[in-house]
Amino acid sequence: MPALVDKTVLMDSKGIRRALMRISHEIIEKNKGVDNIVLVGIRTRGVPIAERLAEEIEGIEGTKPPVGVLDITLYRDDLSTLSYQPIVRPTQLPVDITGKVIVLVDDVLYTGRTSRAALDAIIDMGRPRSIQLAVLIDRGHRELPIRADYVGKNVPTSSKEVVSVQLDSVDGNEKVVIREFKED
Repeated sequence: MPALVDKTVLMDSKGIRRALMRISHEIIEKNKGVDNIVLVGIRTRGVPIAERLAEEIEGIEGTKPPVGVLDITLYRDDLSTLSYQPIVRPTQLPVDITGKVIVLVDDVLYTGRTSRAALDAIIDMGRPRSIQLAVLIDRGHRELPIRADYVGKNVPTSSKEVVSVQLDSVDGNEKVVIREFKED
């Protein structure tokens, strides 16, 4: 049976920290501050990344933008293939998103289907002024016309490879690796 093994380390903890610092500066610059911004992390790893971006922004601007948590389970286009009883976790938005600039935050942008589901979920909850997308890794292979506004690192990958973002708060480890299947 094939096993997933680490092939290449793309980012260590310092690389992740630098990428998040840069993305924070880009968010502030593009939006001319953070007065109307809400960061919304897509479960699972988008949430701690959004929280870290909010902390970075607070360190720069002195104001911490609100951070929300988005569960897109019921908006997925592959829901019927996942499970008969998918686990739906709560979505938590700390403020009314109507008229706000929403920055959706995720770990990896791949086909664009997760981002599309997140867009649908956000639109169902209000009418934001605009929606932006921030990702730690953009690995290409889009199936939908979706592009990130903020990218930590662009990484060309094979569709047979897996990009694994590991965060201390979720995984007890901090790195981004390319993994591939190897026969035992």
